[in-house]
Amino acid sequence: MATKTATTATTAAERELRVAEAIHSGEMEGLSVTAAGRQDAQEYVAGRINSDELVSRTRARYDLD
Repeated sequence: MATKTATTATTAAERELRVAEAIHSGEMEGLSVTAAGRQDAQEYVAGRINSDELVSRTRARYDLD
């Protein structure tokens, strides 16, 4: 039997809000987002990559894989 996974489609506006909230949260903790990180976030907002890819790129950038 095949296993189905639920996916939730998001709009660009929802993705943009999520990115803004994540950046703000990090800034509240004293962190900053690099230019490369912001570029990846824009790829996510535009829908060219999904959230899993965004996390994967970030983890790879900081050698967390």
